Amino acid sequence: MNLTIENILLIGSFLLLVSIVAGKTSYKFGVPTLILFLAIGIIAGSDGLGIHFDDPAIAQFIGIVSLNFILFSGGLDTDWVSTRPILWQGVSLSSIGVLLTAVTLGIFVWAITDFTIYEGLLLGAIVSSTDAAAVFSILRSNRLALKSKLRPTLELESGSNDPMAYALTIAFLGLVVNQEKSFASIIPLFLQQMIIGGLAGYLFGKASTFIINKIKLDFEGLYPVLVIALMFITFSTTDFIGGNGFLAIYICSVYLGNQDFIHKKSILKVFDGLAWLMQIVLFLTLGLLVFPTQIVPVFGIGILISLFLIFIARPFSVFLSLIPFRMRLRRRIYISWIGLRGAVPIVFATYPLIAGIEKANMIFNIVFFISVTSVLIQGTTLSLVAKWLRVALPEKVKPKSSVELFLSDRAKTVMAEIEIPQDAHAVGKEIVELHFPKTASIAVINRDGGFITPSGSTVIEANDVLIIIADNQQSISQVNKCLGISEPA
Repeated sequence: MNLTIENILLIGSFLLLVSIVAGKTSYKFGVPTLILFLAIGIIAGSDGLGIHFDDPAIAQFIGIVSLNFILFSGGLDTDWVSTRPILWQGVSLSSIGVLLTAVTLGIFVWAITDFTIYEGLLLGAIVSSTDAAAVFSILRSNRLALKSKLRPTLELESGSNDPMAYALTIAFLGLVVNQEKSFASIIPLFLQQMIIGGLAGYLFGKASTFIINKIKLDFEGLYPVLVIALMFITFSTTDFIGGNGFLAIYICSVYLGNQDFIHKKSILKVFDGLAWLMQIVLFLTLGLLVFPTQIVPVFGIGILISLFLIFIARPFSVFLSLIPFRMRLRRRIYISWIGLRGAVPIVFATYPLIAGIEKANMIFNIVFFISVTSVLIQGTTLSLVAKWLRVALPEKVKPKSSVELFLSDRAKTVMAEIEIPQDAHAVGKEIVELHFPKTASIAVINRDGGFITPSGSTVIEANDVLIIIADNQQSISQVNKCLGISEPA
């Protein structure tokens, strides 16, 4: 069966529904959700139910769009306060660690196969980054809480190392296509990608914050659409001027996510849902692209390369890149073990296919095999290894009902009424401009006897009575400062 305009919506929506139901079921049985998405795509594909899809260019396009949403959503959720203490650890893992993984694995592939050194390094670069979607999907499904800032470290690494892997993939692919070039020739391209990408991401982050707060759209539903447009503009413009688009959108989203902007909560919820949608679409597409009959011949070499990556290349790169930092041995070991490969390497493996290099199909099939075995071997043992290494926190007792959960969340809440005087600093300003603490929010505004549900664009007026909900009394004091009001004695 070929995908056509007439049947693509029917088939696509059916596969999406099956994936969501299967993902819900997988939590009960401990099966990694993303593997099920891949499996459904494979079963529906040419070697299964007969849906024929064999276009690497379309798969790559879907992959790039999906990665935009996944990286952007991950950046929006990154808390700078918790990330700042482990910033350099994460940067070291996502740069030096990725480079060491690519080189170590590339040399091993060159030594045991008939690949040239550049082809080996290309394969190493493609699988050199950990997959944010795989890491946090599995951590979430296992409800695994980790000690001592391990989770922010893993979050920062997995969210920020795809740009490095992409830059290395493009650089080594260029060496495979143009073998007369020297290894040193890729250094200027690499520096250009990372420097322009980083600067563009920061500048687009500042510009996006300004645009969102100043554009004054009439409908709240248009704000997520605006952010999507800004996301794609950031990626495509950066790529057009020679920078790393993936790095740009990640830095842009991290900056944006830690600023105050209009309708922030609703935008974050929309992007969380879109990120899940893109993960499912991405894995289904890549599953359809795979021909299982072509995977069987690479089983032997694939398992050898995968085991080398899991037990040697990844730990070697982690331990070396973390040498400058004080960290207990068991935590280094656990970071080594969460080196999950997911959809990102498979997307990057489409680049050699489109370039038409000699061993493109073999590289793609090996990469697919590595991603699947990584999720199956490492993904199913994260909780077990965390307990064995004593890096997991004891599971907290959860409320039995949604009502108890609601009441427990409010048990420590402080509520206050604050009336805005005529000469207050806040008069005439939008709420988003007041920079309230994250631990406090305006539940409702009493204005002229009526009640207003506020948003970030709501303008504070004199004599307004704000109903504030906060975590503690200190947060209420901070709110008074933001409003420019002296606290009552």
